[in-house]
Amino acid sequence: MNEAEAILTGLRIWGGIGAAVAAIFLTIGMDRIDEDARGAYVFRVLLIPGVLVIWPLVLWRWRLYETGAEKWRNRYDPPRRAHFTVGWILPIGICAIILTGLSLRQTWPADIAPVRLSAPAEVSQ
Repeated sequence: MNEAEAILTGLRIWGGIGAAVAAIFLTIGMDRIDEDARGAYVFRVLLIPGVLVIWPLVLWRWRLYETGAEKWRNRYDPPRRAHFTVGWILPIGICAIILTGLSLRQTWPADIAPVRLSAPAEVSQ
């Protein structure tokens, strides 16, 4: 098995687990954690692609709601302590990536002669 087949197999497994989680969560779990979603089945189809991708997060949050460990007071309090640090790390990192890319330019070998390309021959009809 080469790398491409391994990656494809991993994505198929991830998608299969995500499909199972989406089927169970959107039919059973959604009604249990959100009383406003009861009886609203049309919008659940729109949630399927997202649940397929982030199914571990869906399972984790579903477990928090079911066990009562969810701290609802902190739900709307974003972690702002790191904003200042990230605000400086991102521009410095972008500049470092650009400078590294400019300093590692590829150069052509000197012994390769250029080849002149000719126009394709016209086909008479």
